[in-house]
Amino acid sequence: MTETKTIRKIFYVWEFEKEEDWLNEMALNGWALKSVGLCKYVFERCEPGEYIVRIQMHGPDDAYVDFMKETGAEYVGRMAAWVYFRKKAEEGPFELFSDIDSRIAHLKKINLMLMIVCAFNLFWGLYNSFMAARTGVSIGWINLLCAMLLSYCIGRIHGKEEALKRERRLHE
Repeated sequence: MTETKTIRKIFYVWEFEKEEDWLNEMALNGWALKSVGLCKYVFERCEPGEYIVRIQMHGPDDAYVDFMKETGAEYVGRMAAWVYFRKKAEEGPFELFSDIDSRIAHLKKINLMLMIVCAFNLFWGLYNSFMAARTGVSIGWINLLCAMLLSYCIGRIHGKEEALKRERRLHE
């Protein structure tokens, strides 16, 4: 029977690179990502450095998962909009983004999702706050707080995007 361990850990949306680094550090220490859940990572014992792990925000797409499998990557799982892959390190480098432009496009996709959820929370927060005048019950502050936190996330991702654009200009 394979030895496993479960770790519960929180990463913020803008920390997806930090999350990926942590997952790869775990693999270097002999723990390969086996499955994912909400703030839950299940690892299985492996040879130290046996796997490289990559994560990406990507909608449900069986064709994409099949394509990744054709490249030798193993589909580990999905947590919300994030998909997790691992690949044997002995098979060579494993990257999901081939250049700066694809990394920028990924950040734009993340920001678009965050902006939609932020706008939804802002709308409902304002709506519920105005309705509180009639009903006397105000829960709009919860949505407004979420919108504020999401705005912070958007700013962090935008900062990463701008840094990549500066890097791209340096290489032009």
